Amino acid sequence: MDRRAFGEQPERPNGLRARGTEYTGRYVVLLDPGNQESGLNALRSSADIASVERVRGTETANVAELLERPDVSVHFEDLAAAVVEVRPDQRHALVTTAEAEPSIIAAEPERMVYAMPITAPQAPPTEFYPAYRSDEDVVARHSRAEMAAAQGPAWDEQHWTWGLQAIRVNRTNLTGRGVKVAVLDTGVDTDHPDLVGCIEETMSFVLGETVEDGHGHGTHCIGTVAGPANPQQGPRYGVACEARILAGKVLSNTGTGTDGNILAAMAWAVARGARVISMSLGARVRKGELFPQTYEILAMRALERGTVIVAAAGNDSSRPQDIEPVSRPANCPSILAVGALEKAIAPAFFSNGGINAQGGEVNIAAPGWQVRSAAPDGGYQEMSGTSMATPHVAGVLALLAQANPNASAADLIAALKSGAFPLAHPVRDVGAGLLQAP
Repeated sequence: MDRRAFGEQPERPNGLRARGTEYTGRYVVLLDPGNQESGLNALRSSADIASVERVRGTETANVAELLERPDVSVHFEDLAAAVVEVRPDQRHALVTTAEAEPSIIAAEPERMVYAMPITAPQAPPTEFYPAYRSDEDVVARHSRAEMAAAQGPAWDEQHWTWGLQAIRVNRTNLTGRGVKVAVLDTGVDTDHPDLVGCIEETMSFVLGETVEDGHGHGTHCIGTVAGPANPQQGPRYGVACEARILAGKVLSNTGTGTDGNILAAMAWAVARGARVISMSLGARVRKGELFPQTYEILAMRALERGTVIVAAAGNDSSRPQDIEPVSRPANCPSILAVGALEKAIAPAFFSNGGINAQGGEVNIAAPGWQVRSAAPDGGYQEMSGTSMATPHVAGVLALLAQANPNASAADLIAALKSGAFPLAHPVRDVGAGLLQAP
């Protein structure tokens, strides 16, 4: 049980999650899978939690609405987890009960997560990490000479992007055929001519928004995972061209979401048989901060069911003078944290490092600079960030799952790490090394 102080949290205006606030006012509670009702009953009696709505298996049709109702707590039975609404005057009672009740494994305040910088006056851009930075953002912070030095080898990108060449996708016969990969992000352009063939299923967990991507981040990440062997316009940019995509919209068109959105989508993805969950999202952590127990336990439960979770390490650093810690939820020991590499196969200057202990390491590194992929208008764009590195890893995991259909999640992780190309850079920055396709 996490006994860190929770503190008072801001209220939601008009029942909506307030953009720019770190906490939503709700709690994420993990229950003993064999005794879930005892934990819920304890919270009902001691903390007067809101009416509980159960979500089982693939029942997700009204989850987005339930998560925004201030009079409802949502219980995801398959994951033995709940997003709990509690009055401010009952929060202390909830924490006290969670610490004393053996059927409650962990309880933590629900936080906001982001896929873009927060520019509103009440939330300085330094408070949370952007899941990607555009080329213009990076150039503004570094000289043109530094940009040129980062280009590395003279990659010939007529047929393959530099990233696919770096991870040797152009040398494998594997395609990820039939392997389900869930991408939890800002949604997807379901009409993109390159992506219509790979989308298995979609679901929006954002109230009032369809799965259509009004941001661009999710479409780009999905394209990197499963863009086709022969895109409408070259070069090829998709790692696992025959993988099946589960597109879960957990971030709004403005790039914001909550832990509850992600938890709901994780339950959906696991129930749908995803072998991989890719999350190019998160929130900044401080130096020395521990990983969130809720995400860690959920990731462990997903691993037991055969699902590997990968997440972006974050883009808060300004190398070489400032290296910031891996962001949450990538800082969980059971989630693979992905660092970003420039074209010179060196750590990108924005990529966070493994400077926090107990799960805060970078596990592997992948291309994350000037990555070309799909855009929501049916076209293409380049983005940079650990967000762009993460779907490369998800795609390679799909290739490994195709090659080893009976492999456990632990087997896939071991194969991924053992197959990485060792780099001379510190393990702190690149983990096992450069991602390599089998």
